[in-house]
Amino acid sequence: MKTIIHKAESRGFANHGWLQANHSFSFASYHNSEKVHFGALRVFNDDIIAPKMGFGTHPHDNMEIITIPLKGVLKHKDNMGDSWIPVLPNEVQVMSAGTGVQHSEINGSADEHLSLFQIWIFPDKQHVEPRYDQKKFEASDRKNKLQILVTSIDENHEGSLKIHQDAIISRIDLDSNIDFEYKLKSKNHGVYMMTINGKVLIDNDILETRDAVGIFDTESFSIIAEQDSSLLFIEVPMEF
Repeated sequence: MKTIIHKAESRGFANHGWLQANHSFSFASYHNSEKVHFGALRVFNDDIIAPKMGFGTHPHDNMEIITIPLKGVLKHKDNMGDSWIPVLPNEVQVMSAGTGVQHSEINGSADEHLSLFQIWIFPDKQHVEPRYDQKKFEASDRKNKLQILVTSIDENHEGSLKIHQDAIISRIDLDSNIDFEYKLKSKNHGVYMMTINGKVLIDNDILETRDAVGIFDTESFSIIAEQDSSLLFIEVPMEF
């Protein structure tokens, strides 16, 4: 098993006043030649957005974009006919940019900061028709068990959102002292795991809130929760 540890404080950071952004991988003005991507995972941003502020209309193409609000309310608008749709904590949003899409994202609250993860994954198909979807996932369904959020559009997995890549995004909330084994889909896959909060032990490495680890060249790995912990897994092909 091979691992790459990314401690929370090692991430790129940008303070735009209205936006506090932490970058796990090179993004915008932050560049680190050792942190460009993890397999098909290109971007993992941990953003805090001030009330009523956000990103104006901007374009994307040929990228799978996943947004996971953690606190507050995100509002989304695009040129596919979606007008200021709210996306709340325990919901996940996916967008296949494909041939091109224009969208806007704002903090939909007048007085509460918005905290979210934004994830970009390289697609396995170019120039697809753009698409948008979102879904609510009950927190109770990830209590000490894996909750699948996103899978490939080519997979017949019921209940998950779909993207154009052989990827799996999932969450789990572990009680303290629980031991959990994560099994990878194939030997070509790796997992980028973010500790949303808590403290876990993996292969003698302690990972605390917002620490992350990339794991590959293994069929499975074990996680021991040192305290109540919430984890996000992004499993992607390492070669694509």
